[in-house]
Amino acid sequence: MPELLPRSSPVQVALIGYGSAAKIFHAPLIAGVPGLQLACICSSRADAVHADWPAVRVVASPSEVFADASIDLVVIATPNDSHYPLALAALQAGKHVVVDKPCTVTLADADHLLEVAAQRGRVMTVFQNRRLDSDFLALQQVLAGGELGRVVQMASHFDRYRPVVPSRWREEDLPGSGLWFDLGSHLVDQALVLWGKPDAIQLDLACLRDGSEVNDWFHAVLRYDTTHAGLRVILHASTLVAELGPRWAVHGTTGSFTKYGLDTQEDTLKTGRRPQLDAQDDWGVDPQPGQLLHMATLSGVSSPVSVRREAPNPPGNYLAYYANLRDHLAGQAELMVTPEQVRAVMQVLTLGEQSALQRQEARLG
Repeated sequence: MPELLPRSSPVQVALIGYGSAAKIFHAPLIAGVPGLQLACICSSRADAVHADWPAVRVVASPSEVFADASIDLVVIATPNDSHYPLALAALQAGKHVVVDKPCTVTLADADHLLEVAAQRGRVMTVFQNRRLDSDFLALQQVLAGGELGRVVQMASHFDRYRPVVPSRWREEDLPGSGLWFDLGSHLVDQALVLWGKPDAIQLDLACLRDGSEVNDWFHAVLRYDTTHAGLRVILHASTLVAELGPRWAVHGTTGSFTKYGLDTQEDTLKTGRRPQLDAQDDWGVDPQPGQLLHMATLSGVSSPVSVRREAPNPPGNYLAYYANLRDHLAGQAELMVTPEQVRAVMQVLTLGEQSALQRQEARLG
């Protein structure tokens, strides 16, 4: 168990880095949850931070964050290859830690961080906000309702049309760069939440855009023969899809679930809108519900009849990630993204890379 924090005062949060992940996601979400205080941002661009958060203290060095006894929680939103040393230093300074996905760039580094966190009684977790996408919450409700029967295939696509390679670290040939460690971290996490760890993974990676240095296309097949009677889970992402297909296509013995369109929260956050946990209004509402096709056996009918209707359409809620962390640190909730889940995602990402390099299926131990 982590060392608990009293609920009498807000959890003091320091954010390291102020790139797109911190600016768009972490800062407004932390600030929007009662009981959390965005106390400090570590960045070399103090003017950019103060333009958005004039009342928040800015420091230039992570060491200043780690030395500050008032800071309870450190959120790391920096390039992937810096996650391990920063998280390790934060844990050694006695801080609880959230790392933006992926956790690290190697499984061994992730294992070491989780070991240090356990030894010191600190939380070490990863920002998996896509568990709180509207479409993913809808799919979970559909599966819980049982109308698909035994699921035999799930395809999860996260495609975009971005033909020009931007100038940023994610597109440079660095450890942990590329689409597989970026969007793949989310898609793998969602698959493991739904189905657990697969028996094996087969991954294909490609660089499709002119000038691309790292993978900007992936296609993974997760095989579930032992636990789910032959289920195949397809995870796919591309940067060169001008006409988008379904985000989800899930097929079972008695029906199918299909969902077009992406969750709206990222685009809303990009407009600068700041959500509040206690004033949701229309936050996270998806204007494009999924479709459920159920093959029903009706009285007096010899063969199944298809019944099509809109699937459940719950609103997405990224704020719930940080609200859960707040409550967990107070001893009032189980942690949403557990150490075991952090490790499992890193294992699949790592074995996926091995599969792509060796051009053969990699089995999970």
